[in-house]
Amino acid sequence: MTAPTELRVSKDRRTLTVTFPNHHPFELSAELLRVASPSAEVQGHSPEQRVTVPGKRNVAISRIEPVGNYAVRIVFDDTHDTGIFTWNYLHTLGHEKDERWNAYLAELQQKGMSRG
Repeated sequence: MTAPTELRVSKDRRTLTVTFPNHHPFELSAELLRVASPSAEVQGHSPEQRVTVPGKRNVAISRIEPVGNYAVRIVFDDTHDTGIFTWNYLHTLGHEKDERWNAYLAELQQKGMSRG
C-alpha cells in the first residue's frame, strides 16, 4: 500500500481525514481510531485477548507521528500512544468503518458498556 497523499486532523481534533492516491478521502473519527487501535493493549496477542474499550466518545487526537515510511503513531488525549497505524490498516479502516463501528456499538451493548 502506498502512503496517503494527505493526513489531516480536524480543528476540533476529533476527525482524521486520510487521502490515498486515486481514492476519495476517508474520514475516521478519533473515537473509532482509539477503540480500533492496532496496539497490543487493545488487540491483545490473539483474538480472544482483544479488549472492548468503552468511554471514548470525547477522545481527541493530540498528535500524529511518522513511523518510517509505512505508518503513523496516533497519540490521543487520553495518553494512549502505542498504536502503530500502517497505511494498510488505515486503508482497511476507511473501507470498513461502518461495519467496524456497528460491531463496536453492538459489543458495547452486549457487555453493558457505554461510549461515555
